[in-house]
Amino acid sequence: MTDVMVKDSRKSKRIDWSPYLVGAGIGILSWVAFAAFGDPLGVTTAFSRIASLFAAPVIGSDAVAANSYWKSMPLKWDYGVWFLVGIPLGAFLSAIISGTWRLELVPEVWKQRFGPSVFKRFVAAFLGGIVIMYGARLAGGCTSGHGISGGLQLALSSWLFLAVMFATGLLASRIMFRKA
Repeated sequence: MTDVMVKDSRKSKRIDWSPYLVGAGIGILSWVAFAAFGDPLGVTTAFSRIASLFAAPVIGSDAVAANSYWKSMPLKWDYGVWFLVGIPLGAFLSAIISGTWRLELVPEVWKQRFGPSVFKRFVAAFLGGIVIMYGARLAGGCTSGHGISGGLQLALSSWLFLAVMFATGLLASRIMFRKA
């Protein structure tokens, strides 16, 4: 009985964000980014720029300065980097406001399929991050760059990107979470 009351009280404080309202908000944010900064939404370039900060202590500042990739996109604290910083902060604030925040190292759906190992979950997330960043740089944009900004501009490459991204996601989830 007490468990039910606790669950019900948590539900009454929970706010579910409307996907239509959030989608409209992202669209407006995209307009603001274009109007104010002349650039579309996107974070992989900012990730690449910030990576130079982490690479410098490992490979040396001279190696970073000589690297052709980082020469083409040197670190600068532009709106893209601040947008990247704002994403986790905004997600955290949204979760707090909506009453859905919780610390969860291994999600339940992952535990059911792959077990409770935190290390295994973190390794998979890290490797997945490497693959998606490589793909985003190869494609010339990430899900926000292609999916949101490119989609709003009706760019054929972005619509193709979205179709391939969703198809690949469906296929990967079908393989990873199939019934044993």
